[in-house]
Amino acid sequence: MKLASLLLASTSLFAAESNWPQFRGAGANSLGTGAPPVKWNGETGENILWKADVPGLGHSSPVIWGDRIFVSTSISADGGAASLKLGLYGDIKPVEGEGKQSFDVLCFERKSGKLLWQRTAASGVPKVKRHTKSTHANPTPATDGKHLVVSFGSEGLYTYDLNGKLLWKKDLGILDAGFFRVPSAQWGYASSPVIHGDMVIVLADVQKDSFLAAFDIKTGKEMWRTARGDVPTFGTPAVGPHAAGGTTGLQVVVNGWKHTGGYDLKTGKELWRLNGGGDIPTPTPVFDGGVVVVTSAHGSDRPIFAIRTDAAGDITGRKEAMAWAQERAGNYMQTPLIADGIGYFCMDNGILSVFQMATGEKLYQQRLGGGVSGFSGSPVAAGGRLYITNEDGHSYVIEQGGAYKLVAENDLGETVMSTAAILDGVIYARGRSHLFAIAGKKR
Repeated sequence: MKLASLLLASTSLFAAESNWPQFRGAGANSLGTGAPPVKWNGETGENILWKADVPGLGHSSPVIWGDRIFVSTSISADGGAASLKLGLYGDIKPVEGEGKQSFDVLCFERKSGKLLWQRTAASGVPKVKRHTKSTHANPTPATDGKHLVVSFGSEGLYTYDLNGKLLWKKDLGILDAGFFRVPSAQWGYASSPVIHGDMVIVLADVQKDSFLAAFDIKTGKEMWRTARGDVPTFGTPAVGPHAAGGTTGLQVVVNGWKHTGGYDLKTGKELWRLNGGGDIPTPTPVFDGGVVVVTSAHGSDRPIFAIRTDAAGDITGRKEAMAWAQERAGNYMQTPLIADGIGYFCMDNGILSVFQMATGEKLYQQRLGGGVSGFSGSPVAAGGRLYITNEDGHSYVIEQGGAYKLVAENDLGETVMSTAAILDGVIYARGRSHLFAIAGKKR
């Protein structure tokens, strides 16, 4: 199959024009549709179309299919508010003494924000503790319009129809993702499931028995499983082309420290591997043209690798497998965004570095804010503008392109740790306690 037709088929699975089906949207590229507003205020209501209450605590991002929006959350059984510590700090200790939780899935009407249904997937004392900046509902759901796949890590993988009927569930065991140097520092599982065709792809880089696996979306039957030997990682897999030997297929690429790698989508067989990078890999790989961009930070290294999509074998130290690389420019928390040949990489301290994707040339670098707020949610773009929001809910609207131009700054009035969705000119943003629809008044 030729590359162009393969990519067209892959994109059509996501119905990109009308839906936001997974973490970072259709094709996992964070590129929205329409022209969203550049000004809003969550406290005064300026350009807030609606806001809906979201109980509990969760960092999962909203996903959208048709007239429905889905998020997950973890609700304390005693009715108390869960603690959450924001900012730039290095405390590795987990939250202690949390009691029974309800692990819930919520569905809202897209036009009004009305709650349509809420389902409890599981309940009980969490099997793994969480970091002080984390939650028990980190992974973003995924949907193909018929199935809604929701991961709660150690509490299980669940698939519903869009009316909230449970279709199947699977216990994946204890998924203990924490600091590999201090195993008692449990931080919580974060990798989101990905749907591609009839497969659900799940990555579990954890303290013990790590794996990448594919499950049949209709039945939950395991289709393949490939063992991995990396330290715990927190990124989501990405699916894209792999061209080798004159043929083009699809590969699943996962971020790592000791083992970034590409795997055949059909079989799970390893195609290539790369050693090196930051030792707490979090960003999701991003496909762009003939490369897949992988970045990480923490420890001594923070690289950006633009890996050719025909990579094969062990590519560690092999320059011919790279279109380009940067040694000290990578991301810790945020997944980069690539649009119109330009890559935007925002660090957790708000330093935005912008590169020409064809060459790796740095176009500019700019600090957003005063360097005291953390940036965890990934950027999104639409209408020729980039939207980057820090943990305090303060957003920067920036013109896309090779020169820095700040258009506006806005406050949502709530903590924001997730990544927004943009469809038809509306920004759907999840704050700590509410789901917001941000849109111009003329609609």
